[in-house]
Amino acid sequence: MAIAWTPNLSVGVNQIDDQHKIWFEKANELFEAGKAQRAKEYINTMIDFLDEYTKQHFRDEEAYMEKIGYPEIDAQKKAHASFIKDLAKLKSEYNESGGNLLVIINANKMVINWLTNHITTMDKKIGDYAKTL
Repeated sequence: MAIAWTPNLSVGVNQIDDQHKIWFEKANELFEAGKAQRAKEYINTMIDFLDEYTKQHFRDEEAYMEKIGYPEIDAQKKAHASFIKDLAKLKSEYNESGGNLLVIINANKMVINWLTNHITTMDKKIGDYAKTL
């Protein structure tokens, strides 16, 4: 289930948009690696990268929200924390399954669905708020 970042997912804040683009790219690379049945170690490296990148992106996004005094920052932080937990669970499931491809397919669906839903329902509001400043 490959999916690319599209302009309709733009938040209107360059730093956030640029990071979202990389996120989509890396999620797709993980999915392609699973489809191609790449080595478990390679897929683990991809999952680790996605995990670290996600944490960095959330830190950056939250710092930006703090800087502009974004009123819904607490809801964003809760959503971010929940997603980080879900990613950790996926990594654990992948390792416990012995590298099952189905786990990667589900991981990709989860990441892409979360990304598109989170961007369209929550992150776009950050851009809308920033435009009022």
